[in-house]
Amino acid sequence: MSLRINSEAPNFTAETTQGTINFHEWIGDGWVILFSHPKDFTPVCTTELGYMAGLKPEFDKRNTKIIGLSVDPVDNHARWAKDIEETQGHTVTYPMIGDPQLKVATAYDMLPEDAGVTSEGRTAADNATVRSVFVIGPDKKIKAMLTYPMSTGRNFDEVLRLLDSCQLTAKHTVATPVNWKPGQDVIIPTSVSDEQARAKYPGGWKTMKPYLRVVAQPKN
Repeated sequence: MSLRINSEAPNFTAETTQGTINFHEWIGDGWVILFSHPKDFTPVCTTELGYMAGLKPEFDKRNTKIIGLSVDPVDNHARWAKDIEETQGHTVTYPMIGDPQLKVATAYDMLPEDAGVTSEGRTAADNATVRSVFVIGPDKKIKAMLTYPMSTGRNFDEVLRLLDSCQLTAKHTVATPVNWKPGQDVIIPTSVSDEQARAKYPGGWKTMKPYLRVVAQPKN
C-alpha cells in the first residue's frame, strides 16, 4: 500500500525494547515520530539514535512520543543501545521496534511486498529504503514523511522544526514560510478570505501580494 500525507498510519502489534505494543493504542492522544533504520549496528544510524535520545525532552514538551524501528530482532536492539550510549553519550529511553518479519517495513511501504518475511540474511544494503521518518498526529494520520539515503545522516533538528510547524498549522489556519522557526511570522492561506482574516487578526497583516499575506504567529 502506498502511503501519502493524510493516509492513516498503518496499525500494527509488535515487540519493542519496552514490551509488546499496539501502535495506535500506544500513540494515544498525542503525536508520534516513527523513524526507521535498515539494520542494527550500522554507523550512521548509531549517531542518529543517540541524537534522538538527547532530543527526547524537546519532543516530550510537545506531547510527542518517539519510537525507532529496525528490521532486526529486539534482542539485538538492546545490545546496540549499549553501543549508542557509549559512543554518543545519550541513553536510549524510547522504545525500539523489532521487525524481523518485515511486517512494519512493508506496511509502511519502505520495502516491497515481495521482500520476504525474514530479516535473516539481509544486509543493510538490502534494506536501504528503511530510512524514513513519519510524523503522525493524534488522529493517527501521517502529517509528514522524510526519506534519506544510508550515506546521509538525518537532520533531527529539522524534524523538530517540522513537528512545530505541523502542530501549529493543525491548531491554527496558517502556513509557515521557508525556514520558519517558532515565534516568526506566518502566512495566511489563500483559503482564508480578507473578511475572515480581519475577524481572526484584528491587528492586521502585511499584504505582499494578494496571495501572500504575512501575520504574526498566533500565540494560543
